Amino acid sequence: MSLGMAAAGGEGGGSGRSCFVLGASGETGRVLLRELLARQLFARVTLIGRRWLGLGEETGAAVEQVVVDFERLSEHAAAFRGHDVGFCCLGTTRAKAGVDGFIRVDRDYVAQAAELARAGGCKHFVLQSSRGANQRSRFLYLRVKGEVENLVQAVGFDRCTILRPAVLLCKRQESRPMEWIAQQFLGVVAWVFPTAYSIPVEMVARAMVASVLQPGKGKVEVLENGDIHKLGKAVPQQGT
Repeated sequence: MSLGMAAAGGEGGGSGRSCFVLGASGETGRVLLRELLARQLFARVTLIGRRWLGLGEETGAAVEQVVVDFERLSEHAAAFRGHDVGFCCLGTTRAKAGVDGFIRVDRDYVAQAAELARAGGCKHFVLQSSRGANQRSRFLYLRVKGEVENLVQAVGFDRCTILRPAVLLCKRQESRPMEWIAQQFLGVVAWVFPTAYSIPVEMVARAMVASVLQPGKGKVEVLENGDIHKLGKAVPQQGT
């Protein structure tokens, strides 16, 4: 199955439609933004973040940026109004932000943003989570991811798509030596077991795009790593 631009007339058509992206400065967010702009699925794409991003002239007038204070997010409700779809790739690491900071960013900020988006009229929320997410996990990372999944679902969007990718294969802007080593190993393993332990960040971004190009399978849809691979492949790569 291939989802072409013709499908965009329904869920993804660009005429008058608007979306926002949380976490556009991250690995998945940057690729997602390129996909959204290249496919012209939305008339307006709003990047909501804590700092202004240098994007280059190729983004055009379709992109708006809103700088917010996530510690006072309720004061920025206007940034979340009037969007049809919300994409969330927001996240940090325990090493970078500490335990409290990680929980605040990956759970609290995301949950509050979802609430503001729903109140602002957003119908479809697309959340990047993680493989193994489980609110009962003894591992902090997976527990927090499970908790935020539940919180976002409870907001009550007309449609909620949750992606649970395995280890992301990408070239990070920031240095994470141990993750780099793991990526080199998994990059080799991926040749033999392409959907088992890892996934290219480009595939995740394309799957997020594809999720708005096809009808939903229920109010809440959870996509595991293999599902993300399949959905991402359903969207033709740019230039093909």
